Amino acid sequence: MEEDQYRETYNSVNELRCVYEKAINSRRCTCSASHRFNLADREGVSCQSKQGQQRCKIILELMRKKSSFALKLPETDGTPLPHAKEIKVQVGGLLGLQTLLFKEKEGADKVEDIDHILRTALEQYDEFSRLPYTEIVKSITNFKGRQRRSR
Repeated sequence: MEEDQYRETYNSVNELRCVYEKAINSRRCTCSASHRFNLADREGVSCQSKQGQQRCKIILELMRKKSSFALKLPETDGTPLPHAKEIKVQVGGLLGLQTLLFKEKEGADKVEDIDHILRTALEQYDEFSRLPYTEIVKSITNFKGRQRRSR
């Protein structure tokens, strides 16, 4: 399948794309509002909640902005980061948020339910801008993704 044709088909099949698709496809995160599907030989993730997707967009953009200096990146304009940095922000940020909200999850290497974590964060802090991003950014910078295999 040609790449342009794949993207066109993907966008028509996946009307509500999951913001944390990379994190979920990395098998480091799950979400009760997500739905996995296969298209050709690839996996995709859609969101089943318009409100949930909006929450995810807001916090991911805040995490990107707050961590840009620590990751030695220029200010982002809402565009995704290079893959490895994006995984670092998505998974590292969610792990940091999960630890912040649920102390018993400290040291966990997986995020159990993105939607639940974000709803809990809003209940405790009223809005995402009030979160202690210094703690979350520490988790982002300390996150180690999959190591390259030696050849």
